[in-house]
Amino acid sequence: MSTPFTLQNKHNLDLLGDTHVPTNTDTSTPKACVILLHGFKGYKDYGFIPILAHDLCEAGMLVHRFNSSTSGMTNEIDTFARTDLFALDTWTRQVDDIVRMVNAVRDGELAGEGLPIYLIGHSRGGAAVLLAGGRHSDELDLAGVITINAIDQCSRISTMTHSQMLEQGYIISPSARTKQDLRINSTWLSEQLEDPDAHDVLLQASRLQCPACIVHSENDDAVDHRAGVAIAKASKSELITLNGGNHVLNMPNPGKIEDDRSEQLLKATTQITRFIGDTVHAL
Repeated sequence: MSTPFTLQNKHNLDLLGDTHVPTNTDTSTPKACVILLHGFKGYKDYGFIPILAHDLCEAGMLVHRFNSSTSGMTNEIDTFARTDLFALDTWTRQVDDIVRMVNAVRDGELAGEGLPIYLIGHSRGGAAVLLAGGRHSDELDLAGVITINAIDQCSRISTMTHSQMLEQGYIISPSARTKQDLRINSTWLSEQLEDPDAHDVLLQASRLQCPACIVHSENDDAVDHRAGVAIAKASKSELITLNGGNHVLNMPNPGKIEDDRSEQLLKATTQITRFIGDTVHAL
């Protein structure tokens, strides 16, 4: 079971989330707090995300999964109900949301005060947690960062599309899932051009002051396995390869807690649990 929450960020936008609190640990006290972030056009209820949160909770972690404020998603999961917010998305907004979540835990606004905090991000969310951990390493004082099939660069669109975005002020990115045409404003790109170091995923990964665990699928058709290799090298971290895995760990969307776990999701969960257990003991 999970409990919903809503936080406001500094722009007075909502962070919608769900908290999973373990009830079957030996001491009934969680060993760590995990903040779990989705990828591009994803959301907190997408595919394996709620299942991973559930299974990590069963392993003794308190888990918060949430929608970034400019994901465009609400609890109405069949559509991007807030396309206006999706258009405003930038990397710094995502990083700010992560910082807001960490501080909410630290301040007792969300459950987990006093616990070591780990960030987990999938796909674009993986790059976001690396940027947050690199840019705000002293402030966040994280126990660990974990990525799953993360991208290794903030912009993967062509030079021609870059020019189009800057000239007309936006581009359109269709959603195959909802059949909506989603607008991305040029602020997303201009922010990167104005501060390239802050948007250099590998540079920020190298600035982490905590352990990292990089999980990447062997057959990821959306983000090549080489991205995981590059992130692991930059962060001087362990790389876990999911043999035969795709971008969503071979799990369907929507996913249900009672669904069978794929071999890849089981391995990812086991390795993440091991990483957290090992690093918690080292604190």
